[in-house]
Amino acid sequence: MQLRDFRALSFDCYGTLIDWETGIWDALSPLRRAGLSDRSNALAAFARHESAVQEAEPKASYPDVLARVHQRLSDEFDFPPDPELDVGFGGSVKDWPAFPDSEAALQYLGQHFRLIILSNVSRAAFASSERRLGASFDAVYTAEDIKSYKPDPRNFRYLIEHCEQDFGIGKEELLHVAQSLYHDHVPARAAGLATAWIDRQQGQQGATKPVTDRPDVSFVFPDLAALAAAHRAERDSA
Repeated sequence: MQLRDFRALSFDCYGTLIDWETGIWDALSPLRRAGLSDRSNALAAFARHESAVQEAEPKASYPDVLARVHQRLSDEFDFPPDPELDVGFGGSVKDWPAFPDSEAALQYLGQHFRLIILSNVSRAAFASSERRLGASFDAVYTAEDIKSYKPDPRNFRYLIEHCEQDFGIGKEELLHVAQSLYHDHVPARAAGLATAWIDRQQGQQGATKPVTDRPDVSFVFPDLAALAAAHRAERDSA
């Protein structure tokens, strides 16, 4: 299997293209000023609470999900409740930074593939991130459209159906690119998709819920620049 076997790349955005862990930690600055000091513990707690809220409330908007997560974090770490801070955290996605390698890699990959987003956020939130990425995408499919959050299998059925319907691209021609094993690789592999793991965490616990068994991914890269370089090497050797 080679990268040039595919016609389209579908991307998770947050954790893969956008540095959501830095964004989350920065957005927790009011709690940090109040004494929250352990980034690793805070991100691990975020992962637990985010997945729980999304599972319990699959039709909630992502800003509402984040607000509920912030409320839970405040409670877990014994900070006084503050609805204003909850709402502020809920709107923080627009401030989350892109990874330094994302823009150049996407611009290169966009010359060779259809680029598609499959994300757990709202369309408005993603629009801010798209501007930060400096890239254009052929399609954007969000939890707001699908009415469920990854890892729900419905999100990947929606992706596969719409790639076929919108672009005539079958699932064997689609490579799903993501950092999160929990949100993306486990359900994508169950749906029959090839996947490329962008292993930005390198074994460290972060804002992504861990999985018990690592799925059988098709490719592994440390970052998006490495994926783009691997495709370029394939082309040069052809």
